[in-house]
Amino acid sequence: MKNILKSTLVLLSVLVAFTSCDNASSKSNSGALSSSAAEKVYVAPGEHDEFYAFISGGFSGQLSVYGLPSGRLFKVIPVFSQDAEKAYGYNEETKPMLNTSHGFVPWDDAHHPDISQTNGVVDGRWVFINGNNTPRIAKIDLSTFETTEIIEVPNSAGNHSSSFVTENSEYVVAGTRFSVPIPQKDMPIKDYKGNFKGSLSFISIDPEHGHMDIKFQLIMPGFDYDLSHPGRGKSHGWFFFTTYNTEEASTLMEVNASQNDKDFIAAVNWKKIEEYVNNGGGTMMPANYAHNVYDEATHSATSTMKKEVRIVNPLDVPGAVYFLPTPKSPHGCDVDPTGEYIVGNGKLSANLTVHSFTKMLNAIENNKVAGDAYGIPILNFEDVLAGVVEQPGLGPLHTEFDGKGNAYTTFFISSEVVKWKLGTWEVVDRQPCYYSVGHLMIPGGNSQKPFGKYVVAMNKITKDRYLPTGPEVTQSAQLYDISGEKMELLLDFPTVGEPHYAAGCPADLVKPRSKKLFKLEDNKHPYATLNEADAKVVRDGKTVHVYMTTIRSHFAPDNIEGIKVGDKVYFHITNLEQDYDVPHGVSMIGANTSELLIMPGQTETFLWEPKQIGVWPFYCTDFCSALHQEMQGYVRVSPANSNTPLKWSLGEDIE
Repeated sequence: MKNILKSTLVLLSVLVAFTSCDNASSKSNSGALSSSAAEKVYVAPGEHDEFYAFISGGFSGQLSVYGLPSGRLFKVIPVFSQDAEKAYGYNEETKPMLNTSHGFVPWDDAHHPDISQTNGVVDGRWVFINGNNTPRIAKIDLSTFETTEIIEVPNSAGNHSSSFVTENSEYVVAGTRFSVPIPQKDMPIKDYKGNFKGSLSFISIDPEHGHMDIKFQLIMPGFDYDLSHPGRGKSHGWFFFTTYNTEEASTLMEVNASQNDKDFIAAVNWKKIEEYVNNGGGTMMPANYAHNVYDEATHSATSTMKKEVRIVNPLDVPGAVYFLPTPKSPHGCDVDPTGEYIVGNGKLSANLTVHSFTKMLNAIENNKVAGDAYGIPILNFEDVLAGVVEQPGLGPLHTEFDGKGNAYTTFFISSEVVKWKLGTWEVVDRQPCYYSVGHLMIPGGNSQKPFGKYVVAMNKITKDRYLPTGPEVTQSAQLYDISGEKMELLLDFPTVGEPHYAAGCPADLVKPRSKKLFKLEDNKHPYATLNEADAKVVRDGKTVHVYMTTIRSHFAPDNIEGIKVGDKVYFHITNLEQDYDVPHGVSMIGANTSELLIMPGQTETFLWEPKQIGVWPFYCTDFCSALHQEMQGYVRVSPANSNTPLKWSLGEDIE
């Protein structure tokens, strides 16, 4: 009996061991707890992530900065939306950044970030991102991670096929989603076809400072222009835009804009148009648009209203624009690192269409034209086709590349990322997403040099993936390891707003440029107070200017009397700290604005209009030292007809 029991126990032990090994093997790609996934995303305390990921906030109007592979959120950069944390769009210095021809617009729908490039490689200097609703392009300086310029785009609506950068940062483009009358006028919507127009704006980038200016706008047929990417390598000098609604429908779009078997990719030879414009070509057209620039020296933005823009009719530049037929309602328009392959991601197509740049040039040279659309030549589909990825998934949206001959495409309907080979068009791997994935990002994946280690998928739906937080579930991204033959899901991480699109680059491109010292002598703000001895309060009628300083751990002055009900009191506060990690905050009871977060060496301003008599406190809102709680002051407010003299003090009683 003992022998039988002993034999049974031995057999059970073997079975358990075998089963455990088998389970471990079968689950090796299924979850973090049964594989090395957790180790692959772990960044030890004090260590840095390998990559930056700049993920758009969609309807939040912001740009969020994450580390990869950890998925940690580092910063939310306000761009097109007011931000109470940093007082962006609230303080007097940055309010002009949100000016438009429609007035002060403190919100937009931020979609597509792109990083500046040098010689076809992302360089970590600037990030550009589009405002979709009120058409705008913004520039973020990665030495400070601050929005430093926003240019409004006239003759545009739904600025969607933006903002994508040529491989030497010559231009950032802004393509319209909704065609409109150009110039705008009162006309029946039913007359859309043939009368509405699209515009593709080429915005020049100053190579040293990144300053933007609209070089020209190409006025196109009235289609919807969806996404775009520049040529690179052999196709440098060209830009490619997907179009849909070639039916030119204006109502019940989900049906009426999905009739044609093929829409187009518009191939634009911007080098040829640039030469035409440089030689005086094009027409100056009246247009109202705002150009807002933040000055690093004065810490202040100025808004300039521009009055004209140069437009170009593509028919005036023969050979500059061609249409490549592409099935069906294509979304993403993606160019591989060599510049040879142009992928059209047809949302309603069963297959994935890939065009050849070489074949396109040959078709142009040999005039292999199938017809035209409003005078723009349509090339024969078969003559420009490189190949087709057969039935790879449902609802293709966006493709990026790993630099090793592989492409990765998101499929919205089948909720997956699919890996396939350039040239053979063979599907080699697929991994599910949770759920309804939109765009994806490989760091550098839209350049000549992708850093093909990870892919980030940005999902539209995350039902049941996280703890419930009410009817609006958290937005989410997912990180996959693509260093091997097979993709491996490593991490889910929540994101700010809708994670619509992203750009990424190695951290080592950005870290060395990060500004660490903000010298007071560089502060050219007109109301700067560079030492405590110059702190003062000045009255000019009912307007009062408070010249205040802040340093660990007090304000100067910290007590003020002689303010009256009905005054307009401008607090101009200079942070005397110079090291990058010592900001100070300030908040005033009753101020109809957010608190200020004042960066080292900078001056910021808020307006306070006291409506009640009393003694009202202000204090530092950003923890700065062990004596942070003691960093405070008072303002005495007297009746409007009071004779209380204007006085201030620091460290002594007001007499």
